[in-house]
Amino acid sequence: LFNGIYPFYPQQRKVSVFDVSTIIVIVVFLTFTCSFLLIIPGIRGRARLYWTLRVLLSLVVGVVIVAVQFTGDWETGWVTANTSYKSFSHALVNVDIGLHVGLAGVNVTLMGNPVNQVNETINYNEHFAWSFSADYDRSYSEGLERGLPSPILYVAEKFTTQSPCNMHRQYRISGHYASATLWVAFCTWLISNMLFSMPVLVYGGYMLLVTGAFMIFSLLSFSTVRNSLMCPIQFGTAVLHTGYGGSFWLTLAIGLLCFVAGITVVALHYFNLDLLKTFFDLHEDKGEEYQEMTEVYVNPHFVNKGL
Repeated sequence: LFNGIYPFYPQQRKVSVFDVSTIIVIVVFLTFTCSFLLIIPGIRGRARLYWTLRVLLSLVVGVVIVAVQFTGDWETGWVTANTSYKSFSHALVNVDIGLHVGLAGVNVTLMGNPVNQVNETINYNEHFAWSFSADYDRSYSEGLERGLPSPILYVAEKFTTQSPCNMHRQYRISGHYASATLWVAFCTWLISNMLFSMPVLVYGGYMLLVTGAFMIFSLLSFSTVRNSLMCPIQFGTAVLHTGYGGSFWLTLAIGLLCFVAGITVVALHYFNLDLLKTFFDLHEDKGEEYQEMTEVYVNPHFVNKGL
């Protein structure tokens, strides 16, 4: 230790997939879920099952839309290679090199095989942010000053603004628009929940379709990076290839779920409105209607005159 700080590594490492923001989002939605489960026993009959399905599905859609904004596995790739560990050193190490691309930055992972090699513990995970409020080149320069391993710096250099690969601009712009469309999808998800509490349920179904459409638009925005030429990330004869990660496929699945739910609501509105109202607990019982009719007060003056 040097004045309470680890030498050459003063900052904490960031997890490649889950970070503090993602955990906060999950905890908030879990709180909503637990609060709803506490009031479920107060709902009688079959409506209890319908309420549970509606609320849980809605919360799943909401937590996915928000959580994938902060995950780092929209695009991932791994490669195992024998490469140099430090600059100006001929020592070779066998390592697993991982690349995790998110909407706001990139994580580069370095894991030794075995972990302890050349008298060091090779277990790194570095985050380089490229959001509009962050300076990617500065993060890369700080990595150079801290003396990060050469494989991490080599991969991170591909995404700098000065790199001839031009990957920084491609991923930054596509990630920015994908994030913006996801926030719009979150707003339409909120509106759809408000509309489902009103008598005309078909408008909630329409907003679910809009939510799914914006989620698909975010995927199309992120996938535009595939249309441009990518610089190869090569370690000797081994090449690091990337593919769509878990967050991408999860967003696609939830977007399709919104489409299916929206189409189902719209179809039931036109073909079986009673079933739709029953599912949303808006169906009026005929017995209650008759009971309400018996409570009508009549003026006896008009009854006596035969009017």
